[in-house]
Amino acid sequence: MRSLRDTAIARIRIWYARRHGVDDLPVKIERRRIYIVPSRFGLMLTSLLIAMLIAGLNYSSNLGLAFAFFMTSTVLVAMHHCHRNLLGLTVDVKLEVDALAGSDAVFFFMLRNESAVDRCDVEVRLSTASDSPRKLVQATRSVAIGGYEEVMLAVPVMNRGVSRFSQFELRTTYPFGWFRAWTYVQAPLTAYVAPSPAGNRPLPAVAAASGESARSESRGEEDFAGLRSYTPGVPLKHMAWKTLARGGEASVRVYSDLGARPEWLDWSSLDGLDTETRLSQLSRWIAECESGHQRPYGLRIPGVDIPPGRGPAHRWRCLRALACHGTPPT
Repeated sequence: MRSLRDTAIARIRIWYARRHGVDDLPVKIERRRIYIVPSRFGLMLTSLLIAMLIAGLNYSSNLGLAFAFFMTSTVLVAMHHCHRNLLGLTVDVKLEVDALAGSDAVFFFMLRNESAVDRCDVEVRLSTASDSPRKLVQATRSVAIGGYEEVMLAVPVMNRGVSRFSQFELRTTYPFGWFRAWTYVQAPLTAYVAPSPAGNRPLPAVAAASGESARSESRGEEDFAGLRSYTPGVPLKHMAWKTLARGGEASVRVYSDLGARPEWLDWSSLDGLDTETRLSQLSRWIAECESGHQRPYGLRIPGVDIPPGRGPAHRWRCLRALACHGTPPT
């Protein structure tokens, strides 16, 4: 039964996509985009009202007929309010997010209400593709008059790669749960899932060094390279005061600028490892470079050459390259 239901939902989504096409965000929900049907409880209520009408006519019960007509008018008003709860609502979302395998890809939706009516219990739903077991993520918010609400959906992503979602859904059963109104927004959401950091190989620059020089290089941007004779104009902070105090000649400290030498994270330096293990090791090197090293770093993998840099934007650019490795283009 569930497979038939999922197949029907997939066909409805495909038909909706053909009818409305791809949306340009932000999207304001129009009347022709909203669909409404009775809920399961609404169908039960409808059956009860029909039975009440038949019984009232059969037994000429004016009180029974009056109550049945009153409940029918209430149902019609509830249907109108359920449909209006989505009408005119504006929705926006960031189309691309980054994540690590085994964690969550977090999409932030923005609901804005520019009308003079509160929008209550609006549900944002995001599900995986129809060709796999559907995983549904949902969150519910109410939007005040002239206000906005941010809705966060955390989608679990277990495997490295690029996860794509062709559409998301807005749904409501306000006010009594008798009807369900919904609309789809055709916005291609993409989650770039980088490999989870793993591996035990040291950074290439550290592996090439040995002993105390390897430890000294990993301390910061500059490394002590020795002393040279003092010349006028050298900043006093570089003076070797201890040497001068021991009776030696005036000298200044010389440093080698390690920060000017970028660190390259190269695919070819991981020979002997399979593809996913290499990607996980590169992901760990990126994390190490961002957390403890002050040098800029670049990434070289087959088909991609990212010049050295630093910072969150550079980090996610490198991780996105790892996520897309081996993924067919859209």
